[in-house]
Amino acid sequence: MKPSLLLYCQHSLGIGHLTRSFAIADALTADFRVVFLNGGPLPSGTRVPAGVEIVSLPPLGMDEGHGLVSRGTLPLTEAKRRRGQAVLGVLRALRPAVLLVELFPFGRKKFAFELLPLLKAARRMAPRAPVVVCSLRDILVGGRADQDHYDERARWITDRYFDLVLVHADPAFARLEESFRPRRPLRTPVRYTGFVVPERDAVEAPRRGSYVLVSAGGGAVGRPLFAAALEAQALLASRPRRTMRLIAGPLLPEAEWQALRDASVGRGGVDLRRSVPDMGAELRSAGLSVSQCGYNTALEIARSGAPALVVPYGDGGEDEQMNRARRLENLGVVRVLAPSELTGARLAAEIVALAEFRPRPAALDCGGAGHTAAILTEMLRARGPVALGAGVGRPA
Repeated sequence: MKPSLLLYCQHSLGIGHLTRSFAIADALTADFRVVFLNGGPLPSGTRVPAGVEIVSLPPLGMDEGHGLVSRGTLPLTEAKRRRGQAVLGVLRALRPAVLLVELFPFGRKKFAFELLPLLKAARRMAPRAPVVVCSLRDILVGGRADQDHYDERARWITDRYFDLVLVHADPAFARLEESFRPRRPLRTPVRYTGFVVPERDAVEAPRRGSYVLVSAGGGAVGRPLFAAALEAQALLASRPRRTMRLIAGPLLPEAEWQALRDASVGRGGVDLRRSVPDMGAELRSAGLSVSQCGYNTALEIARSGAPALVVPYGDGGEDEQMNRARRLENLGVVRVLAPSELTGARLAAEIVALAEFRPRPAALDCGGAGHTAAILTEMLRARGPVALGAGVGRPA
């Protein structure tokens, strides 16, 4: 039997965390029995990797004001109570050799109600506690009013409960200490895995088309970009290469999706889609790309070679996407438009300029999923024989 691994993932405004965690889980199945604790709603059409056992908790998420909200039928208080019971139930039933927690405590502070009890219970497990590992993206959110206190709290929790921090980035592109600055240095070891990208089937590269692809990740906060894109398309309708394909995303609120459809009725040159099975393939076949700059989108752009303009999401003082965008801009991979400057007219002008942009190839380590599996296997081998878990509890 394979050693068991419990992976906790909570996606909120977007689906980047879920996409990255599924790619990691997929790579882990060769060496582990992987049980995936899913904390958010699964978008329609989501493919769970083969061999991954998924346990979906009562879904929670964040609204645009960063408040915690229920995404299911249960009231928030009841959803939190049941989730707290469920995560501990799964831990005790599975008795994992590895507990892999995505983002917390470097983010997801509002989920401490279930994660701190999970971490404490893991540390008390006998006869042997699991290896506890944090899974982090390349760049953390900064700009909070209490950022110094936030970072110091994350450092304290990490040093108390975690054995390792895995940063899913190429250290030549971004290092943890550049977006995480606690007052005291982190004692927990940090290892870089390279970027995590989903495995692709070997297919012939599509021929690059002439349309402009407009996307916003999961779409939850894509409305301003889509509205500006429709205005820009109207201004550029008479020019060549100005047909637009808008990918709304599965998390765009239904009312906003209907408004987008209404605004597109009777307009030539607009190809509106709710979602697509492979955004990477879309980028490889598009003439130009306009998007936000989340982790997965940025990597797909860099790998596709498409001339790309990014308009980073930055509401509420969030600087993660802008930080990533400027780094890619410095490498010559993308052009950047600040969200404060986003208008239909400005976007139209940027699209005209983008047609002359020739992106540079980005030499980034994108083997993060496989490297993650190798690192965790190495850690367990160093510890010696481990107990094998049996059952998995069901959410209450």
